[in-house]
Amino acid sequence: MTATLEPTPGQTVGPFFHYALPYDGGAHLVPPGTPGAVRLHGTVYDGAGVPVPDALLEIRQADAAGATPRVEGSLARDGRFTGWGRAATDAGGRYAFTTVAPGGVRGGAAFFAVTVFARGLLDRLFTRAYLPGESDAFLAGLAPEDAATLQVVRDEAGDLRFDVHLQGDRETVFLSYPRHRA
Repeated sequence: MTATLEPTPGQTVGPFFHYALPYDGGAHLVPPGTPGAVRLHGTVYDGAGVPVPDALLEIRQADAAGATPRVEGSLARDGRFTGWGRAATDAGGRYAFTTVAPGGVRGGAAFFAVTVFARGLLDRLFTRAYLPGESDAFLAGLAPEDAATLQVVRDEAGDLRFDVHLQGDRETVFLSYPRHRA
């Protein structure tokens, strides 16, 4: 008997995050109240401008001096700054990290590398969140309205706000890397 097998549909990357991936302290790269700590927060929106309540964001960053930590075991920080964190969105699509403002690596622009996982995506999305006033050749090469989607703004409380728009008129610029294929 020779059977013709039908391909199965592809999987998306969500919405199971709230059950499997968040962990206690994952959003705190430094403990709240640490001298020099900043709060990076925002909202993830879908193409219709509706907050996404089941997204997950990861950040990777340099320390305040611009050094990229090379620490094994980012889940078990043991008081060490690993430069990596993970936060799930809440029912209103909001996320928050407690961290330090990154310094520019090798004199470059200071930014957070952001990875977004959300329902309906076939793969994760990569972007950057540049600190206010920072720029580099990549950011300068974008149209001003596109560059604005990668800029962190300081809110009235002095915290850093970075909203992510998955689609639509205000879509965040997403990156692809040569070794990463969707």
